[in-house]
Amino acid sequence: MQSTMKIFDKVKPRNLPRNNWQGHIQDPAGQLLTWNKPPKSVLVIKKVRDASLLQPFKDLCVFLIEQKNMIVYVEKKVLEDPDIINDESFGPVKKRFCTFREDFDDISNQIDFIICLGGDGTLLYASSLFQDSVPPVMAFHLGSLGFLTPFSFDNFQTQVTQVIEGNAALVLRSRLKVKVLKDHREKKSLMQNGLEENGLIVGKPEKEMIKQTKYQVLNEVVVDRGPSSYLSNVDVFLDGHLITTVQGDGVIVSTPTGSTAYAAAAGASMIHPNVPAIMITPICPHSLSFRPIVVPAGVELKIMLSPNARNTAWVSFDGRKRQEVCHGDSISITTSCYPVPSICFRDPVNDWFDSLAECLHWNVRKKQNHFTVEEEEEEF
Repeated sequence: MQSTMKIFDKVKPRNLPRNNWQGHIQDPAGQLLTWNKPPKSVLVIKKVRDASLLQPFKDLCVFLIEQKNMIVYVEKKVLEDPDIINDESFGPVKKRFCTFREDFDDISNQIDFIICLGGDGTLLYASSLFQDSVPPVMAFHLGSLGFLTPFSFDNFQTQVTQVIEGNAALVLRSRLKVKVLKDHREKKSLMQNGLEENGLIVGKPEKEMIKQTKYQVLNEVVVDRGPSSYLSNVDVFLDGHLITTVQGDGVIVSTPTGSTAYAAAAGASMIHPNVPAIMITPICPHSLSFRPIVVPAGVELKIMLSPNARNTAWVSFDGRKRQEVCHGDSISITTSCYPVPSICFRDPVNDWFDSLAECLHWNVRKKQNHFTVEEEEEEF
C-alpha cells in the first residue's frame, strides 16, 4: 500500500453511524478529506511553456517550503524554463526541490497530495502519472476552461492551509482501466507469390506476437478513423456480447468526468462524477438512430475492428498515447478501482453546477418578461 493511502482516508461519510451507512444511498456532499497524520510531501504540477504561471508557481513553492515546511516535488522539465534558471532570488528554494522525469522515475509512494496550476489538462496529466492509487488533487484555475479546476489562486495560502489541515470535501472521480492487446505479425522474410526473394519456398512466413499495454484514463478513450477518408467500422462488445457496430467517425468511451468533455461536444448527456457509469458516445454516426448510451460501471467493454473494415482505426487515452488499431487488435475497458480524489472548493454538487454554469454556460438564455397589469387583464 502506498504511503499516501496510509495517511489519506478516502471517504468518510458525514452524519451517519459507522455500523449503518452501507444500507443508505451516500450523500455526494458527505465525502470528506481526513488525514491520519499531517501530510509532508506535495507534488506541484505546472502547465509548461506558460509564462503567466511562473509567478504563481514561485509564490506557491516558497509558501509550501518556507512556511509549511513541505517536501515539494516538481517535474525536471519545469525547472528547465529559462526564466526559472535565471531567477537568482528563486535559487535557494529551487535547490530544495525533489525532481522527477515522467516515464523514468516512480514517485507514486512519495506523494501525499497534489497541487495543479493550469487548466483541466494539468489534472489529466496528474492522473496519468499514477497508475494505481492517486493522492488527493487540489486544482487551481489558471488555464482556459477550468471545468475541473475549482480553486482561484487569489487566496491560495488560506485554501492550501485548509487542505493540509483536512478541512475539505472530496469527489472521487472514477477512471477507466484500459488494456490494449496488439496482434503483431513479424515477417520472417519478404514474400512474393509464396516465395522468398531467392526463390525458396517458406513454410512459416509469419511469427505471431501479442503485445499488451495498460492505461488509467480519467476522461475518455477515443477510437476514430484517423487520417482515412473511409468510415470507421468497429465492433463494440459488452461482457463478451456484440452490442453494436459503429460506422462513422468513431466512438467515445468516457467516465462521468469525461461526459463534459469530448462526449458533450458529440451530443452526450452530462453526468455527475458521483454516478457510477460508463458512457458510449458515437462520433458522427452514419445513422439517424444511434444515440449515446450509459452502461453500468461494472461491465467490461471491448472494441475491435470489424472483420470487413476498409481501414484501420486510431485510439487515444485522455488525448495522449495515440496509436493505430489494426485487425486482430483489441481494446478492453472497465471501471478502474483507483479513482482520482479531487478536492472540492465547496462540495461535489455545488462545484459541478458552478462549472456547468460558468464554463459551459449551461441553460443560459434571456429571462422571459413577466406580464404587465394590462396584459394580465387582457389574458383573462
